[in-house]
Amino acid sequence: MPLQMNREVFITAAVTGSGSTQDRSPHVPRSPKEIADSAIEAAKAGAAVVHCHVRDPETGTPSRDLKLYREVTDRIRDAEVDVVLNLTAGMGGDIVFGPTDAPFPVNANGTDMIGAEERVAHVAECLPEICTLDCGTMNFAEADYVMTNTPGMLRAMGQMMTDLGVKPEIEAFDTGHLWFAKELVKEGILEPNALVQLCMGVPWGAPDDLNTFMAMVNNVPDDWTFSAFSLGRNQMAYAAASVLAGGNVRVGLEDNLWLDKGVLATNAQLVERARGVVEGMGARIIGPAEVREKLGLTKRAPV
Repeated sequence: MPLQMNREVFITAAVTGSGSTQDRSPHVPRSPKEIADSAIEAAKAGAAVVHCHVRDPETGTPSRDLKLYREVTDRIRDAEVDVVLNLTAGMGGDIVFGPTDAPFPVNANGTDMIGAEERVAHVAECLPEICTLDCGTMNFAEADYVMTNTPGMLRAMGQMMTDLGVKPEIEAFDTGHLWFAKELVKEGILEPNALVQLCMGVPWGAPDDLNTFMAMVNNVPDDWTFSAFSLGRNQMAYAAASVLAGGNVRVGLEDNLWLDKGVLATNAQLVERARGVVEGMGARIIGPAEVREKLGLTKRAPV
């Protein structure tokens, strides 16, 4: 099927992430206030969706603290600017094994493996419009650990998200993750009009060459909505590639710290740069109200 450029594009700003970037740039937000403020500025710059993790305010290390999620959510919803809220549900599936000659017991320093209900607890508490569902298990190069998402775990989490009325954003790090996501739709766990994020260049998932990217795109069903990103210097190139392939755009400090060589970026600056790329291609940036209509989302008021 011929590809068709997307003429009405939404931008997602992934504002902080869970990687070890907290000491590599002063612009990576840590506290709930900093995360919310950065998300609000990104929304003012043109992001229709903000994707949020939380961090320990003192150390900047990734956290699953329900109170931190609650504060971030409330601050964003109380802001004057409108934006679609997307919370991660990717925490709580990390296993760090022992040495190669004795992998068990697992290393307690870094292993964070919890049950499905606990992994979705902050989603049930905050009820964002979107939350992520990492649709597979993979090795990560940032440290010697495995991001673990078994079929049973994904079925349980996906069903909880659907029952809560929160739309899962399928995080696909390789083609097999899309294969399983289609199975979740077939089983009725996820709604047919699924939303997927193609995650390119994350070691050791799908590399960010165009052949692999097009293999990912060609595995997305026609009635799904997709967005895509790549890391570091390729972030803006993949903003353009995604739009050309019919998709939407994700940028932000979760994936890239730099605006130009030697120039550290803010989230708002990355959104502004992506907006310029998209509009320069002749596409229109759509806002949160249009995204809600497109994806069938219901805006929730502050709790």
